[in-house]
Amino acid sequence: MSVTMNPEKSIIVIGNGMVGHYCAEQLVSHGLHESHQIHVFGAERHLAYDRVHLSDYMTGQDAQALHLHRDGFHDAHGLHLHLGTPVLAIDRAARTIRTAQGVFPYDTLILATGSFPFVPPIPGNEGTAGLVYRTLDDLDAIRAASDGAAHGVVIGGGLLGLEAANALLSLGVRTAVVEFAPRLMPVQLDADGGAALRRRIEALGITVLTSHATREIVPGENHRHRLNFADGSSLETDMVVFSAGIRPNDRIARDAGLAVGARGGVVIDSQCRTTDPHIFAIGECAAWHDTVFGLVAPGYTMARTVAAVLAGEDAAFTGADMSTRLKLLGVDVGSIGDAHGAEPGSTSYRFIGEAEGAYRRLVLSADGSRVTGAVLVGDNAYYDTILQYVQNAIKPPADPAALILPRGEGADLLGADALPDTAMICSCHNVTKGAICAAIEGGCTDMGTLKADTKASTGCGGCTALLKTVFETELTARGITVDKSLCEHFSHTRQDLYALVRVQGIHTFEALMARHGNGGLGCDICKPTVASILASAWNRPITDPRYIPLQDTNDMFMANIQKNGTYSVVPRVAGGEITPDRLIALGQVAKKYALYTKITGGQRIDLFGAQLHQLPDIWSELIAAGFETGQAYGKSTRTVKSCVGSTWCRYGVQDSVGQALDLENRYKGLRAPHKLKFAVSGCTRECAEAQSKDVGVIATENGWNLYVCGNGGMRPRHAELFATDLDSVTLLKYIDRFLMFYIRTADRLQRTSVWRENLEGGLDYLRDVVIHDSLGIAAELEAQMQSVVDTYQCEWRDALGDQEKLKRFRTFVNDGRPDPGIGMVAERDQTRPAENRPVAAPAPGPADWQALCNEGDLVARSGVVAWHDGAQVALFYLPAGENAAARVFAIDNHDPFSNANVIGRGIMGDLQGRPVVASPLYKQHFRLEDGVCVEDASKVLRVWDARLQNGKIEIRASTGQAAPQAVPDRLPA
Repeated sequence: MSVTMNPEKSIIVIGNGMVGHYCAEQLVSHGLHESHQIHVFGAERHLAYDRVHLSDYMTGQDAQALHLHRDGFHDAHGLHLHLGTPVLAIDRAARTIRTAQGVFPYDTLILATGSFPFVPPIPGNEGTAGLVYRTLDDLDAIRAASDGAAHGVVIGGGLLGLEAANALLSLGVRTAVVEFAPRLMPVQLDADGGAALRRRIEALGITVLTSHATREIVPGENHRHRLNFADGSSLETDMVVFSAGIRPNDRIARDAGLAVGARGGVVIDSQCRTTDPHIFAIGECAAWHDTVFGLVAPGYTMARTVAAVLAGEDAAFTGADMSTRLKLLGVDVGSIGDAHGAEPGSTSYRFIGEAEGAYRRLVLSADGSRVTGAVLVGDNAYYDTILQYVQNAIKPPADPAALILPRGEGADLLGADALPDTAMICSCHNVTKGAICAAIEGGCTDMGTLKADTKASTGCGGCTALLKTVFETELTARGITVDKSLCEHFSHTRQDLYALVRVQGIHTFEALMARHGNGGLGCDICKPTVASILASAWNRPITDPRYIPLQDTNDMFMANIQKNGTYSVVPRVAGGEITPDRLIALGQVAKKYALYTKITGGQRIDLFGAQLHQLPDIWSELIAAGFETGQAYGKSTRTVKSCVGSTWCRYGVQDSVGQALDLENRYKGLRAPHKLKFAVSGCTRECAEAQSKDVGVIATENGWNLYVCGNGGMRPRHAELFATDLDSVTLLKYIDRFLMFYIRTADRLQRTSVWRENLEGGLDYLRDVVIHDSLGIAAELEAQMQSVVDTYQCEWRDALGDQEKLKRFRTFVNDGRPDPGIGMVAERDQTRPAENRPVAAPAPGPADWQALCNEGDLVARSGVVAWHDGAQVALFYLPAGENAAARVFAIDNHDPFSNANVIGRGIMGDLQGRPVVASPLYKQHFRLEDGVCVEDASKVLRVWDARLQNGKIEIRASTGQAAPQAVPDRLPA
């Protein structure tokens, strides 16, 4: 078959990966789709997706969430997309390509075929011993191979190898990494950096074998396979994932006679042309000056170059910065410029923090006039500043070591105003500081518009913090007030609202909205924020009917929602101390309700898989056994971790368990801008890891040392020593003041570590306020904390004592069945969620009004779910107001982004005057009137007409159902 195209010229792009799709976008942005037919051929069956965040797919994100564009992008611009269609050959003489669909002519051909994973020719590398980590289908194969597997090996300790190891860990498989080189990430890290990374990764339970060459893979005795190494040692495993590097996918170019580099890759010039003037090559399949670039940003630069050249503009590819910042297995790793100090005469400064596993190396030129590179392991907070010094040849400070010293000891961060206009802010999309300034001059005054117009921070996302800093600095420099409003409903910050609530004695969301808001129902930003403020200030139960519509699903149902719509339940185990009888009780509850059990990092036991209607029964049994809520669902005090201290340990100098119990029982129930974690260690051996907590306490011979503002998680931060050798009374007094000052002044969802970094005056100022009472508010802070302590209530017990509150804990308000969409599968003698699957849209509904449930089943300004003829109908109730009649909205309960039945448990609010519900899982907003997703109009939920009639809720087929829409490929604000 031969395909005849229209008379206008044609451009064919071979490859629909990140670079191929970006090239298509650039062709469109230059208007080439108006003068050319553009065909894009992708060998994979999927739309273009984000390979940078491929690991998210293994942790529950669906493939659709990784898509790089909205549905309908190609149709909207007249592009022809051919998925699952490999190109078999290029005929350069005829200027055609051949596929299984037929022959297609081209005037210009762009090769964006990417690369393929290199699998060394090791005997036995097949089946579950020959897996690779590159595509969505590869990850599906890894997931399938993990079924029944206890152990997995990744061969390759580079970037992708460690990503693959993370994937295996997420599947619950014990993992080992085998690397031929003497260190991990040998391309990016020096020996000390590799050693620091190794220590961090081994601390996660991963076995690391460096300087190991795999000779063969044979059947194992206790596992599926055995790896035999060149040194005579061996390792048994159930699955082997190869991540030993990539190779340019240049076969089709070779077959067509195009020149290729010595190490592979299609040879290109500075306009990205190959040795055939009608053929270009971009991305990982291209070799420029015999260099193949294995990052997405250089590929994007090549794509921009080709599009500009085809549009008649002057453009050239001049190489790329290969600096890299990423998080591997929760560990920050950064490599900038000449990280190895290869430039002759280079000198280095090094910082090694053995306690926290941190390593930083700063490389300078021989004369010390330039910063030329850096290696960072453990904390990438230094990355943005050092990168700007390297990229813009900014003169280093008088003491260059200040750039890598712990914050508070070193120099101030490089300010945005010190950056030249040529400073690269977003290397993925080639956005400079000058481009940001130009956008501001063009009228851009908000981050959403800036991202949409420039695409800055829409690639890997690594520049987000720097982009925000530059943007706000430039707005301020132009006399433009930076809008720090909480949301469209409140033109105040969280700190402002907290002060207003305290000073004016405001006790409800409605009163705050009436006196200081902009009107409307509120939204999923302001409602939980105000709920937290009211709880911190007055400590009323979150189950109070006035506060229920404000709560996110975790607080609303006092348990942690999981990806399939079930919940996990975490009772309090204060200080990690638990009796055998209570351990047995937990086991009995877990067995009775078939709950998955796991010990948490905070020394508690988490019970997973409870359906909504089961929660009250589970709480009742736990309370009867002597437990209370652990508030793992709230932005509140979570845990106080402890070691056994002097009561058992030969090294202990104080009773750390007793101190931990005192702290947890004092601060339990305290609501804050973010979660709070504590720890108490009985000696300086620090077994409780107190220096990684918001509040850490370490025993000394003379009392207790207090550490503050540390955290683990996505961006670990070492806590700072705040005060030494405190007695227990003074310790509690300082913690009271510290926590209440944080609650008073922190921003929404701001951890203590970030709050501390942004606190004017730093740690010295905080000491002045808390220890020396420089603001004269110490007594007030202590009184406010004591009020919280005195009014504590177990929220589970409070709900169980009120039938009106318990009516929300029903999967369906009109039917006793559980959610039929929740499935479980057996794994390692327990159960885990089956994969959520898309479901067909429910039927339109009855033509005439049909009763569904009673008015009393509804919850004002919130949602419930009813069952109707196989459909799950989420009902949201807006009571009558002064000038408006009561309204009921009926919408499909199935979330198309997570494929879980959870919409009825989302926060009801409004955006730009239209009522919406925010999905409780990933926060997409759906309009209640027509079902359209605000962020992606191609996603539309079924809605039904609903009314309140004689005490009954009735529904019928909707007369205003919206249809899915193709939307522009732009980010929402």
